[in-house]
Amino acid sequence: MVHPRIALITGASSGIGEAFADVFASEGWDLVITARRHDRLRAVAERLESRYGRRVHVIVSDLSRPGAPATLCDEIEARGLQIAALVNNAGYGVSGAYLASTWERHLAFLQVMVVTVTELTHRLLPAMIDRGYGRIVNVASLAGLVPAPAGHTLYGASKAFMIKFSEALSHEVRKHGVYVTALCPGFTWSEFHDVTGTRDQMNKLPRWIWMDAKTVARQGYDAVMAGQTIFINGRVNRAIAALVRHLPQGVVEAMGRRVGRAYRKV
Repeated sequence: MVHPRIALITGASSGIGEAFADVFASEGWDLVITARRHDRLRAVAERLESRYGRRVHVIVSDLSRPGAPATLCDEIEARGLQIAALVNNAGYGVSGAYLASTWERHLAFLQVMVVTVTELTHRLLPAMIDRGYGRIVNVASLAGLVPAPAGHTLYGASKAFMIKFSEALSHEVRKHGVYVTALCPGFTWSEFHDVTGTRDQMNKLPRWIWMDAKTVARQGYDAVMAGQTIFINGRVNRAIAALVRHLPQGVVEAMGRRVGRAYRKV
């Protein structure tokens, strides 16, 4: 069966999501891009349609709302589109100590970072299995593989969930021609830290630790096409992940606390 080359990318108005849209379009895919900002999405769509000649569908959606994934999938179906690739990229961080934010704020965060990821996957996966082809990228983080410092309390936890979810799902669906990849970038140049208000702290980190969003997205695309279940971007990040697996837990936690104090306000 010939599969439709249409990719759904969440959080596609900037950063890694926009970079993924660029990569998929350059590889001959049509797109459905979604985020909250219509003007930014429209600008991305016009740029990609002009550059690559691909069809880019824009659907505005606030994925922090409980009904948003279902509404998004209904709109995709109403347009007669069949999704063959899903990039669960939408995300953000809630800075500060856990009790510094209301439960409602944390709930909205979990809706975006955990519920939406799993719900969109659950809704779109059956058709991928029926067609014998599918590609799913869950944009996780190095933060899901290392001990979490204080602040952004739920961020590392949500990314660790995403990694384990991807790993288990990959084992289930690979036999059906569906590849699932948990992409684990480290510090990446994007609007993420501007939104969370941590840009000043981030600027204290050495430049060699950062990667650009285009490189992260290209590596993620290549990884899922090759069927890699977990992919850590960059040699520095892979070294960090390997290091924390082999050092004593107490040493790793002490390092995490020291690093956290350098760039996180709690």
